[in-house]
Amino acid sequence: MSGESNRGRFVWFDLMTPDPEAAKAFYTAVAGWGTQVWEEMSYTMWTAGEAPIGGTMKLPDDAVAGGAKPHWLGYVAVPSVEDTTARAQELGAKVMVPPTDIPTVGRYSVIADPQGAVIAIYTHTGAEQEPPSGMLPVGSFTWHELATTDPEAAWSFYSDLFGWEKTSAMDMGPMGVYQMFGPGGSGKTFGGLFNKPPHMQGPPAWLHYARVRDVNAAVEATSKNGGQVINGPMEVPGGDMIAQIVDPQGGMFAVHEVKSEG
Repeated sequence: MSGESNRGRFVWFDLMTPDPEAAKAFYTAVAGWGTQVWEEMSYTMWTAGEAPIGGTMKLPDDAVAGGAKPHWLGYVAVPSVEDTTARAQELGAKVMVPPTDIPTVGRYSVIADPQGAVIAIYTHTGAEQEPPSGMLPVGSFTWHELATTDPEAAWSFYSDLFGWEKTSAMDMGPMGVYQMFGPGGSGKTFGGLFNKPPHMQGPPAWLHYARVRDVNAAVEATSKNGGQVINGPMEVPGGDMIAQIVDPQGGMFAVHEVKSEG
């Protein structure tokens, strides 16, 4: 899933957490995912129906000791991990994990953008799969949101790195403009970025939204399973519903209910 037609698309999502077993119980209840153990390593994949969409593994103790927090990491497809990682460095990013092989699967790197938000770069091994058409099914990640300290600089970075194109924008008043974007040449929108307000804790970061059948049910399951709803449920322009959630280990996550397929 890495050729030019997939360039700039989010294709995988990992949860790094100190307690993967507890995370599996939480997310299967809230997002409705299945799980599948990958025997190559101590890694469990998330599945939406039969399709793997991501995975979870233990956040290393030394990383926790160094201040790492539980987090989701989105992977963006590119034709060449090496070339894109080198370009990211040229544009001011910090390489956190250099280009690394996942045997028989692909190659990836992890970077922090110039404002500090962390994202992964991925090239798939083997034949390219065609990008999906239409709205992604329930269980898939359908929206990707960046809260940053410099939206203009962030946009310059990501549009160069991944070929993203601006779609529509929404004026949020004192919070500034919410700029939406999508893969280059697709005509689709799959994310937005905005200026992180002072009251929002933590460094710049990506937040990924998983599609659920019923946001209210996901919120109820969050509370029953030890998570915390920090925003929502709320309606967004167009009529869809969202909620932003912190899991019991501290990982930030969001859910998205699609009201119309159109």
